[in-house]
Amino acid sequence: MEKMNHAFEKMKMLVGMDVDDEESAVENDSSSFAFIDDFNRQCTLTTKQRLYGFAICFSVGIFCTLLSLLVFFNPIKFGITFTFGNLLSLGSTAFLIGPKRQVTMMLDPARIYATAIYLASMIIALFSALYVHNKLLTLLALILEFGALIWYSLSYIPFARSVVSKIMLACFDTEF
Repeated sequence: MEKMNHAFEKMKMLVGMDVDDEESAVENDSSSFAFIDDFNRQCTLTTKQRLYGFAICFSVGIFCTLLSLLVFFNPIKFGITFTFGNLLSLGSTAFLIGPKRQVTMMLDPARIYATAIYLASMIIALFSALYVHNKLLTLLALILEFGALIWYSLSYIPFARSVVSKIMLACFDTEF
């Protein structure tokens, strides 16, 4: 029975729910995530609600991303729908693991640069599409956003970025 309780506690931690033993440690920790801690305490969802939130947010994000392909030749509309779809897909994982853990994982030293480039490219794409109305700048930001999305996604797979880096170096190596 104790093994079942331990496995259930691990599952709770995996989806971002607080475990009773960790609550006192979290309350004593005065980290820079005080706002996110308060937000996590106020937004307690059941596991079923988390799965529904993830599925809906992720589905709408994928739908927006696929919808953006219909307006591919209009870079401004494409940039808005593609970036909005990416934001929804990225935000959907916060339903599963919680916003604090999502931010903590995004700011992990292994993926901090990929996160920064990914978020910056989304901001640049939206700025160039909504305010500047420059198709070339929007297209360049979208290419950067797509590359950063791939690199950011690869950071969650063990050794994936090193394998892709070696493959790219082998493909584009100029020495024979």
